[in-house]
Amino acid sequence: MKVASQPLLEQRVLDFTRQHHLLSANEKLVVAVSGGADSVCLLHILVGLKEELKVTLHLAHLNHQLRDTDSEADADYVSDLARKFGIPATIERRDVKGYQKQKRLSLEEAAREVRYRFLTKVAGATGAERVAVGHTRDDHIETILMHLIRGAGTRGMRGMQPYTEWPSKTGGLVVIRPLLGVSHQDTEDYCRRHRFAPRLDASNLSLSPLRNRIRQQLLPLLQSYNPGIAEALLRTGRIAGDDIDFLDKETARLWNKIARQEGEAIILDKPKFDRLPSTLKRYLLRASAEKLLGSAKDIEMRHIEEMMAALGKPAGKRLSLPGGLIFATGYDQYQLTTDMTGLSPLPRLEGEAQLNIPGQTRLPGWRIEATIIKPSTIKGKPEGAGLIKNNFTAHFDLAKTGDKLTVRSRRRGDRFQPLGLPQPKKLGEFMIDAKIPQDWRQHIPIVCSPEQIVWVVGWRLDDRVKVSQKTKQVLCLKFEQG
Repeated sequence: MKVASQPLLEQRVLDFTRQHHLLSANEKLVVAVSGGADSVCLLHILVGLKEELKVTLHLAHLNHQLRDTDSEADADYVSDLARKFGIPATIERRDVKGYQKQKRLSLEEAAREVRYRFLTKVAGATGAERVAVGHTRDDHIETILMHLIRGAGTRGMRGMQPYTEWPSKTGGLVVIRPLLGVSHQDTEDYCRRHRFAPRLDASNLSLSPLRNRIRQQLLPLLQSYNPGIAEALLRTGRIAGDDIDFLDKETARLWNKIARQEGEAIILDKPKFDRLPSTLKRYLLRASAEKLLGSAKDIEMRHIEEMMAALGKPAGKRLSLPGGLIFATGYDQYQLTTDMTGLSPLPRLEGEAQLNIPGQTRLPGWRIEATIIKPSTIKGKPEGAGLIKNNFTAHFDLAKTGDKLTVRSRRRGDRFQPLGLPQPKKLGEFMIDAKIPQDWRQHIPIVCSPEQIVWVVGWRLDDRVKVSQKTKQVLCLKFEQG
């Protein structure tokens, strides 16, 4: 039955390629060929379809130098295929174990990164925008299970896709998988029918890699519970893919309303972000990481959940993430950044500016409103009236502050008398005691009169300028970002 069905395999691959728009006419295509049954089958089918698809083929093979003479024999076998089919080929070798040691990766991760860097180089040298690889339905199923085991979340449950982009510093590489709709058994039968003798990678028999254990142990066990487990996993992958497509569109729609990029930082509007459903929060966090790193492949679901857990924490909470990313919570925003100096939720102040009293003062990143009111308009007890609305609005005795106020960043030797304390203290000591993060301190506005500091904005005003029962006029200062 399998042999009889083989003549239909080329049509199935052609239909799949067209259905998913994997290729365009007059396109150059690099075909990655390891020498195994899947890649040999892919190469032969594409050779037969190149006129119909109107593509030009270039073969690429990388010797990973992991299997000594067997690796050399694989390269020789692929070189013979290229000559037989009359296809230009790039066949090179790389020290994967050396790369693994240098980058501290698993052997599988190192081999994948080295392989795709090689393919990106070949594509660039040949003018190709896409690389075809021989992943089959079996690889797709195994990938779904791998991601499930590792807790990759909904995105991982989607498994492999017919069309994906491999990010690189020199530009993205489009990877297509024309065989994703056929099985490994199909490719083996195809090679047997056409009398190819594909190479066997003995490392595929090892139980050390997780993928091999899934293939040889877990899948047979799951099939004993459910003979239709393969179709069940494929169906789950399709449903997850549909959900992800919808959520990606929602994330893109919401992006400009909630997020903005400033240099090496993504700023998320905290009030708007906090009102979102948890699913969209996760997707916006992942999208933020992807924009900063170029790829979110190192950001696992556990990292997203760590950020989710930090959302309710006080301002100043910080998480270190892969790729040099840092997630920090602020008063009105969340930040994801690769730049430690940009972690403050407050804009940086430059120089010293005079405040318009009464009136409005605009500074880079700040809008400051000063009004003069009567003590009777203050709600509650006017005695000692201080900070309201998240500490960015404060009341002062105008007679004690005067109307010649300036705003600046902190300076060495600054001292003030925090509200409620009987004597002054160093501003630096106050910031340490108040647990103000180091990265924030130079960004905090300091309101000064000619005589003294009157307000450390966001934290504490000076006790000597507080409103009292003798106050006749109250100065209200309100700082807003924008």
